[in-house]
Amino acid sequence: MAYLKLMLTHGVLFMVVFFLLYMYSEKENYDQMAEQIISAMKENVGEECVNPYFMQGLSMKIEMGKSKKVVYNDIAYLPNSEKAFFYGIHFDRKSESNILVISEEKEFRVEDDIYYAQFQYDLTGSYHNFLSLLWKLVIAYLAIVALIIRKGKKSDVKLFEPVRIMSATANRLTVNNLHSERLNVEGTKNELKDLANVINAMLDRIETSYESQKQFVSDASHELRTPIAVIQGYINLLNRWGTTNEEVLHESIEAIQNEARSMQDLVEKLLFLSRHDKKTLKLIKKRFNMRIVVEDMIKETKLVAGNRIINSPVLEDVIVYGDKQSLKQAIRVFIDNAVKYTKEGDEINILCQKVNGDCVITVQDTGIGMTKKDVDHIFDRFYRSEHVRNQNISGHGLGLSLAKLIIMAHTGKIKVRSQFKKGTSFIITIPKRRY
Repeated sequence: MAYLKLMLTHGVLFMVVFFLLYMYSEKENYDQMAEQIISAMKENVGEECVNPYFMQGLSMKIEMGKSKKVVYNDIAYLPNSEKAFFYGIHFDRKSESNILVISEEKEFRVEDDIYYAQFQYDLTGSYHNFLSLLWKLVIAYLAIVALIIRKGKKSDVKLFEPVRIMSATANRLTVNNLHSERLNVEGTKNELKDLANVINAMLDRIETSYESQKQFVSDASHELRTPIAVIQGYINLLNRWGTTNEEVLHESIEAIQNEARSMQDLVEKLLFLSRHDKKTLKLIKKRFNMRIVVEDMIKETKLVAGNRIINSPVLEDVIVYGDKQSLKQAIRVFIDNAVKYTKEGDEINILCQKVNGDCVITVQDTGIGMTKKDVDHIFDRFYRSEHVRNQNISGHGLGLSLAKLIIMAHTGKIKVRSQFKKGTSFIITIPKRRY
């Protein structure tokens, strides 16, 4: 319908332009006649002026400039009109039809005399001829429009067939067939092929995100199942012997407390990751001295890991712009991992340096280290090395992924250097604030 309106409006515009060009061409013919009359007067000085084109619709009035003497006048006055010169379409009462007359004024010199000529062009015949031609043009144009619409419908069906197939494929998409259903790009035009490729790429990303979400829920459920089972087991133990056996009572209470703390830690990490994924994580940034924060964490680590050798060879003042609590939480992850994956007597070195204005924090240990495969996946959520699982070292596999999100939120970088059974180094760089 929109194309039909467009074609009709353009058709009307074409007719108007064609009419103006047609009438302008006719007017040019009369202009040439008028120039020929003026040329004849200049060549035949003193002779009586004549109008050889009167029967062809050209009338004129010529007068001398100084004396205002009329040399020639054959302009026909309109009925019931006092003016001899007019412009446009008028209704003639005698012929009971429209007439089209336009006027043209010219000034020319013959020897020493100036003449003023007023020419009147009767374009009524041309006007009527155009009206007669117009109906033929309208009929021809409507026939062309009808033919275009008929052909266009067939072309539209063929053109939009790939779109219909794409729409049907999209309607069939569900969670169950998301991995198998894709839009067919064979046989489609370039533009539709590009669109299909973009949609397929989007579906790939949605599938990846969905599978990641499923894996996340599965891993979270698995991590929560173990402490819940332990708590349930100790509750059953208390139910049977807790009221009479004081040793069982204390053991059960301590185990339940440990598992509850573990669950609380896991839930808090999951909430943090969920807020990050939903873009609702808010960081309260301000300027502070990172050295003071690192010193406090070193003191805390020495208290809880007294059997490790904690060194802090370099602690420099570095002003950082960021969320103090979040950064402390991230650095605590690296230090806790260093304690967790080292044994009694191993060394842990913690450094805070100012390098080109940036804050560089290094946490280095001489613990069990990691393989290359582990290094490639340590920041994946719920990832835990098989070597670590075999040693029954506790953890959920969320700490490093959480720490990475916090460092990235401060436009920071993390470098990992590790040798299996020799130790690991984490180098965290927090850039200085750019104004």
